Amino acid sequence: MLTVIICTYNRAKYIGNLLESIAANDLAKSAYEIVLVDNNCTDNTRAVCEAFGSAHKDVNFRYVVEPEQGLSAARNKGIREAKGDLIVYVDDDALVDTWYLRTIVEYMDAHPEISAVGGPILPLYEDAEEPKWMTRFTKELLCGYLYFGDEERSFPSERYPGGGNAAYRANVFEQVGLFNTALGRKGNGLMGSEEKDIFDKMKAQGMRFMYLPKMILHHIIPQKKLERDYFDRLTLQIGQSERQRTLAIGKGKYINRLAKEAVKWCGTIVLLIGYTLQGAPMKGWKLVLFRRNVTRGLTGSTQKPS
Repeated sequence: MLTVIICTYNRAKYIGNLLESIAANDLAKSAYEIVLVDNNCTDNTRAVCEAFGSAHKDVNFRYVVEPEQGLSAARNKGIREAKGDLIVYVDDDALVDTWYLRTIVEYMDAHPEISAVGGPILPLYEDAEEPKWMTRFTKELLCGYLYFGDEERSFPSERYPGGGNAAYRANVFEQVGLFNTALGRKGNGLMGSEEKDIFDKMKAQGMRFMYLPKMILHHIIPQKKLERDYFDRLTLQIGQSERQRTLAIGKGKYINRLAKEAVKWCGTIVLLIGYTLQGAPMKGWKLVLFRRNVTRGLTGSTQKPS
């Protein structure tokens, strides 16, 4: 049995289409369940989900509410509700292909030594074309973009599956614990690092996770995610999340993260020079703004980005 967990907060606009894309999968309905975790939605999410349940009596669909605000709390609720030995997290503003679930089940059945898998996350722009300042790096930041080619492989060093497109064996959480509720998004906040925290714990226990090229998630990107205010808030809170995560582990971990930030600055300057020489300086400057805001959050600065 596979459990698809969808954690949602006020995404009624997208949730119906996502549920339909899952129900259209070519995996037998008896082989999976969908658990939708409502994290205190104030829109018409419940009505949309009830309509889906009524239209798809053949789908094992459950609607539960997690009153503690926060994505980590909602994810943990899904784990406690899950009946499957495989747990798949799918973002609530996304779509999946018809072979998505089968790809996960077939691979995990054939590879019992693998604890988790993830796949490509490809942006699906809702209102606009991709901005001219977009690079692979800013696309990863704003769109959750993830792509490591068309072959099955281990994730590159320091990389891990995207939180909204990841499948785990259920026993992983028995061994490493649940998601840290001090990390991750809460309401309209943009804090993160809860997935990184889980995968760091998995790596420390020698668990392996793989990249599956056919496990594709199409992530819907509205115009607001391409605007400056969202960019600044997101990048600042990435830094704040990393500060909170590493300090919770220990001062040494935090100092190590600061050292990595210095290295990242060197790489950012090199990219700025490279893009400028290519006649695309805005691509480079956007990366400088990204790095500046992350550093402010990481060092505890409360100064508002300008």
